[in-house]
Amino acid sequence: MVKIMNKIEQLLKLIQIPQLGAQRIGRLLNEVNFTEFCDYDKTQLRQMGWNEKQIRRWFNPDRKKIEEVLVWQEKESHHLLTLFDEDYPFLLRQISTAPPLLFVKGDQAVLSEPQIAIVGSRDYSHYGEYWAKHFSAELVKNNIVVTSGLAIGIDGFCHQQVLKEKGRTIAVLGSGLDKIYPARHKRLAEQILENNGALVSEFFPNQPPLAENFPRRNRIISGLSLGTLVVEATIKSGSLITARYALEQGREVFAIPNSVQDPYAQGCHKLIKEGALLVDCVEDILKAIEFQIQPVFNIPKQATLFDIPKENNFAKIDLNLTACQQQILSKLSFEPISADDLAEVCEMSIETLLIELLTLELEGAVKQVSGGYVKDKR
Repeated sequence: MVKIMNKIEQLLKLIQIPQLGAQRIGRLLNEVNFTEFCDYDKTQLRQMGWNEKQIRRWFNPDRKKIEEVLVWQEKESHHLLTLFDEDYPFLLRQISTAPPLLFVKGDQAVLSEPQIAIVGSRDYSHYGEYWAKHFSAELVKNNIVVTSGLAIGIDGFCHQQVLKEKGRTIAVLGSGLDKIYPARHKRLAEQILENNGALVSEFFPNQPPLAENFPRRNRIISGLSLGTLVVEATIKSGSLITARYALEQGREVFAIPNSVQDPYAQGCHKLIKEGALLVDCVEDILKAIEFQIQPVFNIPKQATLFDIPKENNFAKIDLNLTACQQQILSKLSFEPISADDLAEVCEMSIETLLIELLTLELEGAVKQVSGGYVKDKR
């Protein structure tokens, strides 16, 4: 068996491969024996469907990045969780785009505690601030961990209130853990760690904050949680992306109502119309998740993916696209098209389109460039 350290090095190589996102890596790890895969030659990789660019990168990875990570994880309270590890969060493992590697600072055990995600707009009202703090405090009193994105606005209020209540909270970042963003929340991040919480990212520690990474991190926020509460959101708010992910992942979605004239309420009201649970007290949330907590968080230890033998070592890693994703892909070329224009030609809402585009990005089928989206050359 590949030694633990070597296994991590191989995964660090794997996540550097172009056009091989989290979803395709997950399928690869399920379809081939990883120990044997690490010894594949170029011919075997071609038989799996890898192109020449991917093969070159596999045999010539960025060694500096790998060494930096290996040094990083040796520091106190730094952890690197892989899909092979028993400690990898059970709920997150269930999603199709589970990150192959999770970088964690703080108490990694908190990732497997019952938790609710609370998200909302960076632009907020006093109403939103009040209810974000209220629900955060009430969840802590009921021994529920609160998960959010460390952003300005609703996210920040949630983390701050949990700390005030002496509870534990998880912040999922769209940057590396050594590049805290926003900078004004560096002290907040430190306080989360001081109070036995955790900071989480799928990006290399020195990865700077990039706009395209923040929608991607939302699937981790919802994936870690039993449900997602949206406090305030405009129609185009990134919070709706988190809610969409929660729905796709089979998790509960909760929304707080507000005045019909308030623009910050439009996103929440839209979610409620589409089936999200309207909540006005914490008991609404606790009742919805009460039957999920014990079965999920008291599961027996199972053999890891790394230990499961695979019969088919040359499984073709093909895209399994939904009809919606195929429609989007058919409208893309190698000339950029904006998301708004693409939504119009595909006759779908912008929020639905962005979710599907992110899934296609993780598949390595499309990429975001200056001017919009294009097909990714494969």
